Amino acid sequence: MKTNWEKIDKNEGILTVEVEPERVAEALDQAFRKVVRQVTVPGFRKGKVPRKIFEARFGVEVLYEDAIEILLPETYQEAVEQEKIEPVDRPHVDVEQFEKGKPFIYKAKVTVKPEVKLGQYIGLQIPEKDFSVTEEDVQAELKRQQERVAELVPVEDGAVESGDQIRLDFEGFLDGQPFEGGKGENYPLTVGSGVFIPGFEEQLIGLKPNEEKEIQVTFPEDYHVENLRGKETTFRVKVREIKRKRLPELDDEFAKDVSEFDTLEELKEQIRKDLAERKAEEKKQYLQDQALQLAAANAEIDIPAAMIEHEIDHMVEDYGQQMRLQGLTLEAYLEITNTTMEQLRENFKETAEKRVRQSLVLEAVAKQENIEVTDEEIDAELQKWADQFQRSLDEMREIFEQNNSTASLANSIRVRKTLEFLVEKSELTPVAS
Repeated sequence: MKTNWEKIDKNEGILTVEVEPERVAEALDQAFRKVVRQVTVPGFRKGKVPRKIFEARFGVEVLYEDAIEILLPETYQEAVEQEKIEPVDRPHVDVEQFEKGKPFIYKAKVTVKPEVKLGQYIGLQIPEKDFSVTEEDVQAELKRQQERVAELVPVEDGAVESGDQIRLDFEGFLDGQPFEGGKGENYPLTVGSGVFIPGFEEQLIGLKPNEEKEIQVTFPEDYHVENLRGKETTFRVKVREIKRKRLPELDDEFAKDVSEFDTLEELKEQIRKDLAERKAEEKKQYLQDQALQLAAANAEIDIPAAMIEHEIDHMVEDYGQQMRLQGLTLEAYLEITNTTMEQLRENFKETAEKRVRQSLVLEAVAKQENIEVTDEEIDAELQKWADQFQRSLDEMREIFEQNNSTASLANSIRVRKTLEFLVEKSELTPVAS
C-alpha cells in the first residue's frame, strides 16, 4: 500500500492512499459473500448464486460500496500509522478510483493534533499560599461534629431564627390570583438554606409557631417559569412548627460520644492530624494546578476546533450522568432551566479549551523530558486496584487488558509524573501582605 501525507495548513493535511488491486479483489470477495445472501435468482437457492451469474445479472458495481466500507477503515488506520500522524477528528474522504482489477485510490482530509511550542515550564514562579492548620480550623471541625450529633428540639415560645428547621404553609398570589406551583402545606424548610427565591426566607425570621403573615417577594428575571420572571408577588405564610438544633457541650463526654477517644484534647489532636493530611493534599493540588496553568499560558498552540468540540461532548455526557444521579434527565434539566443545548455547550467552551490546552502541554513536556512509565509503575497502580477490589494482581491486569484500559492507566501515571516534575522544578514566591 502506498501513502502520502501533505500538510495544507497548521493542523490539516491530505492523506493520499493507494491500495493494491489484490486487496481490492479480496474486499470484493467479502462483499459478494455478504450481498449474495440477500438476493434471489430464479433457479438458485438463496445465497447459492455463482459469482459469474451474479455479476452478469447485477453488475460488479453493486459490490463497490460494501467493498469500500470493508477496505476504508483498515487501510486508513494503516496509512495513519505509516505516516505517523495523529488525527483528532473523523476524516473527510474522497474516493478517486475504485474499480475491479485496479488500485483503490482515495484522499482523506485529516485534522491532526497540533504542534505545541513550549514556553517556560522550568523555574515557574508559584505564589506561596498558607496551608497550615489553625486553631480556627480545629474549632470549625469540632463545630461540624457538634452539628452532626445535635438534637432537634421543638421551639414552643420562641420565634424563627436563621438555621431553624420549620414546617410551613404558604400560598402565592400574582395580581391577587393564586398561581400554579405557588402553594405548599406542611413544607419542610431549613431557614437560610436558599431553597426559596431571594427575600422569602429572610421574612420568615421572627414568626412564632402558628403565626400567619403576608410577605412580598420579586421573582428573579431568569426564573424558570416565564410568566413569573421579574414579577412582584404576595405569599401568605403560616409557620406550623419550629425546631432548633441543641448542640452538645464540647467536653470529654462529647469526645467519647463522637470518637474512640476519652478526652476532648485527644480528639482535638486527631483532628489536627487529619486536617494536616487534608491540607497537604490541598497544597499538592494547588501547586500542580498553578504549575500547569503557568506552563499552559507560556505555550503557543493553535488548537483545532474539533478537539474543543470533542471535549465539550465529554463534558455534556458527564453532566448528563450527574443529572441522572439526581433523578433528572439532561433534557428535563435544560427545560427547567430554560437552557438550550447550544447554550450549555457554549457555557462549557472556555473550560473545554483550557482542558485541551493543558493536556497538550502535559504531553509535550513529558515528551521533551522523556518522562516514561515503567511496567513496575503500572503494576504498582494495578496492585492498588487489586487491593481495593480484593483481587490478585494477575486478575486485575487481565481485567484492564480485556477492557483495553492499560494504555489509559499508563497515560494517567505519565500525567501524574509530569505534574510532579513541573512542581519539583518550580519556585515558590512570597505574596506581599
